[in-house]
Amino acid sequence: MERKRKLYAAKVAVIMGVLPILIWAHEYGPDPGHSGVPNELGTCASAQCHVGTTNDPANKGSVSVAFPGGQTYIPGVKQHLVVTIADPAQHAWGFQLTTRLASDPAAVAGTFASTDQNTTMMCGSTDFNQQQEAPYASGQTQTCPASMPLQYIEQSRAGYNATKGNTGSQTYQFDWTPPDTNAGDLKIYVSGNAANGDVQRTGDHIYNTSYTLTPGSFGGPPEITSQGVVSAGAFGGFTAVAPGSWMEIYGSNLSATTRLWAGADFTGTQAPNSLDSVTVTIGGKAAFLDYISPTQVNAQVPSGVPEGAQQMTVSTPAGISSSFDIIVNAMEPGLLAPSSFLVGGKQYVVAQFLDGLTYVMPPNAIPGIPSRQAKPGEIIVIYGIGFGPVLDSGNQNISAGTIAGTANKLANSLSMNFGSSSATFKYSGLAPNFVGLYQFNVVVPSVANNDLVPLSFKLNGASGSQTLFTAVHN
Repeated sequence: MERKRKLYAAKVAVIMGVLPILIWAHEYGPDPGHSGVPNELGTCASAQCHVGTTNDPANKGSVSVAFPGGQTYIPGVKQHLVVTIADPAQHAWGFQLTTRLASDPAAVAGTFASTDQNTTMMCGSTDFNQQQEAPYASGQTQTCPASMPLQYIEQSRAGYNATKGNTGSQTYQFDWTPPDTNAGDLKIYVSGNAANGDVQRTGDHIYNTSYTLTPGSFGGPPEITSQGVVSAGAFGGFTAVAPGSWMEIYGSNLSATTRLWAGADFTGTQAPNSLDSVTVTIGGKAAFLDYISPTQVNAQVPSGVPEGAQQMTVSTPAGISSSFDIIVNAMEPGLLAPSSFLVGGKQYVVAQFLDGLTYVMPPNAIPGIPSRQAKPGEIIVIYGIGFGPVLDSGNQNISAGTIAGTANKLANSLSMNFGSSSATFKYSGLAPNFVGLYQFNVVVPSVANNDLVPLSFKLNGASGSQTLFTAVHN
């Protein structure tokens, strides 16, 4: 669905008056008005756009929108939407989407914002004689002039070029903020183009659908369940946390939407302190969020939170939760060992070989997961949280909420044993390109063949509290 962009290049006198000649360029998404809104210009399966039948069942494809809060909206609360265009036969992709009042399709409902260079916003006048692009620019707000109040979001030229050649399906992501007040039911109209990439009017498949969103609410102020805060469960699930470690918060009304963070939520290398108007504070400092839902929020403890009992709260537009007291320690280390790696009543640590695909466990220990025993001298990779300060290449502390670079090292002393044999480290620090995730590249020591080798560690001389196993075989 590349925009046959309308340029008024000349005027020609005809019997009925002077009419603009339309010159169409195949560079971007469609002109405004092609998302299937009643009484507008239809979809891209229309004159001077693409030849074909919208939703032709012979084409076997679709266009869909994923909503983080289901088909509801909270007035004024931003949602991150994902459009998917799918078609097994095609390999170039585009779309156009707009939102209107269900009671009045001519009335725009809310505003759009591109979250990367793959989408752009188009503005149109109500008679479609005027149009203007409001392209994505980092840190700038996309707005439409009063003379062109109709808003549409669609793929940009960069987005089309970046996704051209991808077969089967493609997604585009962006933000939508509903009206500030309850506007009743809203309609999302979206048209998708699964194209063949030849930049011609023929051979492309056009799909169209719409959604009705009903107004919702947070259901009241957030509430944290008694004993509802632990460090990340897959890393031990301790009742205390540490600066830089991840914690899980359980309760009710914690969010109106359910989603993970996205790249657009970051500011440079800094993780978000807010997702869809949900925030968490601990010790008076804003935590970093990677997941929100009505019953669970995952947050990273910020740097600089004092040790000892600290108060934590969750805030939404509906209010602030009661304070939850949690103990903050300087370190609260845990290695990745989820319940899915519990085999025969024994908890295996998650350890991978350098191929990134095979796990260190007895062969076929878990159906569907490739695994084998490690050999002495091999390097395996183990992950953790809560291991304390990490220094960058300039010996400066890496603050919580920061995407780690490739050059960093753990500030505290760490030792690890396989049974009674001491292991050595090829790397110990934060996992590059992650936030708050520690990575340990461990050289397997010489131990006797055993599918249940006890694995233990000490951080600054203090033993970890998990009971873990791994498998070694010469």
